[in-house]
Amino acid sequence: MADAVQEPWTIGRCLNWTTDYFERLGVPQPRLSAEWLLMDATGFDQKIQLLMKHDLPLEKDELARIRHGIERRVEGEPLQYITGDTQFRKLNILCEPGVLIPRPETELLVEYVLEYLDRNVTGWVKPRPERVSLPWNAEVEALRQAEEAARAALGHAEAGDDEEAASHEGEPASPEDAAASPEERVDVDEGDASQPEAECGAPHRQARVIEIGCGTGCISLSLAAERPGCVSCVATDISPAAIDLAQRNRARCGISPEVVDLRLGDLTGPVRPEERASFDVLVSNPPYIPTSVLEAIPHEVRDFEPLLALDGGEDGLAIFRRLVSAAPYTLKQDGLLACELHEDALEEAANICINAGMHDVEILQDLTGRPRYVFAHTG
Repeated sequence: MADAVQEPWTIGRCLNWTTDYFERLGVPQPRLSAEWLLMDATGFDQKIQLLMKHDLPLEKDELARIRHGIERRVEGEPLQYITGDTQFRKLNILCEPGVLIPRPETELLVEYVLEYLDRNVTGWVKPRPERVSLPWNAEVEALRQAEEAARAALGHAEAGDDEEAASHEGEPASPEDAAASPEERVDVDEGDASQPEAECGAPHRQARVIEIGCGTGCISLSLAAERPGCVSCVATDISPAAIDLAQRNRARCGISPEVVDLRLGDLTGPVRPEERASFDVLVSNPPYIPTSVLEAIPHEVRDFEPLLALDGGEDGLAIFRRLVSAAPYTLKQDGLLACELHEDALEEAANICINAGMHDVEILQDLTGRPRYVFAHTG
């Protein structure tokens, strides 16, 4: 970049140059990589801002940050480590080397768990959106009422009084009533937009979730953030770096330690005696890549993300077996074990659950249609 012609390095020029450079070197997703680095350097949080500011010259410190990011990306370092964060569902999550980067597959795991909790524990119902009063609404409503009145007058002119009375039986008594169908009137009169999102539907209760191997904390933080007042979590990890990062993410998301309690320790080791058999859900995205497969995974995962969070043992189920053993002592009666696993290990994982006496065992698919999650209930 330093040897190029002396014209200003605008956002558009830098974006095109970086994309072409990445393409020549075989960097995965070259355009996306260039956009991420530019947004990180400029502080923009949306791609549309790059397009709208296409001709904006970059400052010296922004150019220096982009150059450094390009060098790291060419070496294969994940974008999330370079920029220091990633989007996970509704949250912006801090990322850093030494802690596993959240994946889209795990976002769907959160969705499945939320659906289960809504249906079986919390009774949470999504609040209906508040109706927004726009400046031109009154004008539109007046025109609609005038049109209804004109149609009514035309009906009077074309029919006799008796026929008119018969034909209008059961119609609204005024243009105001005619302006809305019965269904629309229900929306106006009975809408519950004022219902606080934090309230759980009676007679259900708050849910208690334990997450094992929390990493960045993205699962527990999302569960708590998307069901405020309805879900509390205990999240454990054996890595001090992961717990430290999860604590910073908790503060970043404005979630209190009482709602998401982060604890250092191995699997369910940090669970206190009085908490035994008190959780509704045990959720985990454990290390699940079979050791023999590790050499075949992409360079940017194998050589940059922590092996501790990737290696699942010979068949990818070493940690999962320990979770199944711990589930009866951790979950309530009929509690749910929900795990994300390697696609080739799901059938064996389901058999492990069945042999352990668990019931309602099911395998769920990810967004690509591959088997990805096992759900099973304690006896």
